[in-house]
Amino acid sequence: MSRVGKKPIEVPAKVQVTINDRTLKAKGPKGELSLHIPEQIDFKFENNIITFSRNDDEKHIRALHGLTRALTFNVVEGVNTGFSKTMTVEGVGFKVEQKGKHILLALGFSHPVLVVAPDGIELSVPANNTIMVSGIDKQLVGQMAAKIRELKKPEPYKGKGIRYVGEYVRRKAGKTTGK
Repeated sequence: MSRVGKKPIEVPAKVQVTINDRTLKAKGPKGELSLHIPEQIDFKFENNIITFSRNDDEKHIRALHGLTRALTFNVVEGVNTGFSKTMTVEGVGFKVEQKGKHILLALGFSHPVLVVAPDGIELSVPANNTIMVSGIDKQLVGQMAAKIRELKKPEPYKGKGIRYVGEYVRRKAGKTTGK
């Protein structure tokens, strides 16, 4: 049986969970999210605890068991506390600037790059080389952070580029003279 799928989810007091057919809706202080639960997975919501089980032991159903539990946990956690990713911009002349809800990046290109925040995502600039992406949908936060990082990935020689806080960038030795 799935180790992840067996773990029950405790719903905090601030979060209201409603289940209609196979759709789970969670409403909390940060917002509201919904999730469709597949037919192969059985679930119970009793005493503010959500549990999942499966009735078949096929490989794809075992995978769905853990996946459904993880996605449900992310929905409950997102509407309660939210998710955020912090990134740093390293390089001479590289900087980040807040422009309303959007951010403007100077990354060594001939033009500044404007990053537009989609609905449900908040972009903030705590310092001139730091970007914070936050929201209630974990997938959307990660996807937006990945799109920002894709603009200028950290390169291995000087380490210039956009990286996640705590990310290790393997450095390479540069050219040496042949004397």
